[in-house]
Amino acid sequence: MSDLPETMTAVEIAAFGPPEGLQPCTRPTPQPGAGEVLIEVASAGVNRPDVMQREGGYPPPPGASDIPGLEVAGTVVGAGQDAGNWRVGEKVCALVAGGGYARYCTAPAPQCLPLPAGYSMEQAASVVETAYTVWANVFMRGHLAAGETFLVHGGSSGIGTMAIQLARARGARVFATAGSAEKCRVCTELGAERAINYREEDFVAVMKEHGRADVILDMVGGPYIQRNLDSLKIEGRLCQIAFLQPPVVERFNFLKMLTLRLTLTGSTLRPRSIEEKGRIADALRTEVWPLLESGAVKPVIDRTFPLAQAADAHRLMESSRHIGKIMLDCTP
Repeated sequence: MSDLPETMTAVEIAAFGPPEGLQPCTRPTPQPGAGEVLIEVASAGVNRPDVMQREGGYPPPPGASDIPGLEVAGTVVGAGQDAGNWRVGEKVCALVAGGGYARYCTAPAPQCLPLPAGYSMEQAASVVETAYTVWANVFMRGHLAAGETFLVHGGSSGIGTMAIQLARARGARVFATAGSAEKCRVCTELGAERAINYREEDFVAVMKEHGRADVILDMVGGPYIQRNLDSLKIEGRLCQIAFLQPPVVERFNFLKMLTLRLTLTGSTLRPRSIEEKGRIADALRTEVWPLLESGAVKPVIDRTFPLAQAADAHRLMESSRHIGKIMLDCTP
């Protein structure tokens, strides 16, 4: 690693608040610790947690970089002790707890995966966080099975586009909500049996017409929580992964949980241990990577910005005009 530069270009949160707080900067090039690899980053994904961190509401876990960015793809240029089988020169994509908006980023070796065959760096980076999140929640916690009915809210988001495709590829009936006719069209093209424009239709009524859902993936919260329960079958499972609306609900009827034997589960990914994330990565390599390589599941990328324009990428995300992923080009 002696030929690596001592400093690198990155984007830091210079001030909490609006996107203007994201500013290009120069930082020391990180060094990989035990069990880590150093990645020369080609592409990084932009995710809602990055926006929350920029606003001051989602601090990085202890020991993680304060630079935002949770998923990267690039080339291994260094490795610490006990970094597994990864070697300098290999191309990888990785889930990280921070540091992705930069030219170089360290990643725990168990959280790294090879690029799916035929994928560009950008395509590989775009599927990491969504694949981890959907697999961990819909399949590991929600136990969605072939033949069951699945509803995902925000079907045109990065998470939503991955969830629709994975659920369909594994034999589920898929329904999705989205906020426009164009976004609904994309959801059906990706495999949703029915896309529900939540501005014009009541998703509870639609799901009742179709026999209700076995599993719901929700990132909205607020009043959706009770409405989700009203949309579930007996033994249904609600997987809560985020809250675009307030997480505190003053009126909530738990009776339906008892009568229908419902399961409410939730999780966040970033604070979980390296060992837990490594187990998810192992499952992705076995269960999801073949679907990516066969074309059964495809990356959906809305737009790519140069790293220095990360603030513009955040503005697009906050506008909710995008469909699929927003990416950063981290190459010089």
